[in-house]
Amino acid sequence: MSQEAWGSGGARRDALQDVAGDPLTDPLPASRPTIRPVTRPVTRPTTPPPAGPPPAHRAPMDPPEAREGEEPGLRRFMSATDFLDRRDSAQDLGPATWGWRGRTRRWTGGLVNPRMGADERSYVEDRRTIQRDFDGPRTIAFINPKGGAAKTTGVLAAGFTFGTVRGGGVVAWDNNETRGTLGMRGTRSTHRNTTRELLEDLERFTDVYQSRIGDLGAFVRSQGDAHFDVLASDERPDVTGTIRARDFDAVHQLLERFYRVILVDTGNNMRAENWLAAAGAADLLVVTSTVREDTGYSGLWMLDALQDAGYEDLKHKTVTVLSDPSATVDAKLAADLVDVYEQRTRGVYRVPYDPALVAGSVVPYPQLSRGTRREWLRACAGMAAAL
Repeated sequence: MSQEAWGSGGARRDALQDVAGDPLTDPLPASRPTIRPVTRPVTRPTTPPPAGPPPAHRAPMDPPEAREGEEPGLRRFMSATDFLDRRDSAQDLGPATWGWRGRTRRWTGGLVNPRMGADERSYVEDRRTIQRDFDGPRTIAFINPKGGAAKTTGVLAAGFTFGTVRGGGVVAWDNNETRGTLGMRGTRSTHRNTTRELLEDLERFTDVYQSRIGDLGAFVRSQGDAHFDVLASDERPDVTGTIRARDFDAVHQLLERFYRVILVDTGNNMRAENWLAAAGAADLLVVTSTVREDTGYSGLWMLDALQDAGYEDLKHKTVTVLSDPSATVDAKLAADLVDVYEQRTRGVYRVPYDPALVAGSVVPYPQLSRGTRREWLRACAGMAAAL
């Protein structure tokens, strides 16, 4: 991956300094006409006594600190946008709707109106984080070179979370070099087109003024109420043909025109051109692993390999999602994995075991447990914050 893809840019602007003169120290003219004062009687009005104490003094709001790129210490006037941002950040999250607080509010008809508890407040704040606007499309690549590391289920769960919370504009893309399972695990469609068919018909999208997102409906598969689309990998039975780096770049540029969040399900071959292209184009990497020693080791080995290959700032641009593969897991191993991945990535999120995902068939989004949904909401909020 190029240094430009991972480097941090932004030139610092020079601060402006005022150089106004002082009228009190300006020199007087060489000569002036003499003006004699005229003495007149002055009648001073009688000032009535005050009717009450003076009004209380209101301290003015401090102007915000200097923006990024400005010289530290410089103060600036608060703009209208700054004022609205200040008001928005101070808005109350609203009354409680969960637990005993919500029941109390409903039973009393709002006469007793408790505030949200910590769990509900965290839930609302995570949703707000996911709903933030980005200044362009964002690509998140889910990676682990070992099969069975929950990459595909992770992409679908993240697609469901981003799609329902953001209200659409999300696509999950199976970037396997040959055949992946994202298309099989996602909701079925009336067509069987995949990335390979899209590449063969890419010319219809070359005219940016004529091509429409609706035209992609012939290639992506809508996930219905989950509010995201799936672009499947090659499903043809022949054994020839793989996705190359140039193919990835062409499809990625197209998806960036029509989607705000692109979730990439990578294959297991780190040396494949399209795998490396996905890692290079990603704004964020998500290491997926189950609470097993082999998948945990595989993810760490991959991070070592990326570091050795020159991928910079991996800790800042990588998060980890650990999934429980069964109802009971090795607590010591789970703690060890959390500890080591916290050292290597910016955040670690634990996802509980969910029986709805065991069958290996189409993911039943409405049947995902409350715990699964909550932890994926927390994980996606961490991803959105990193972006």
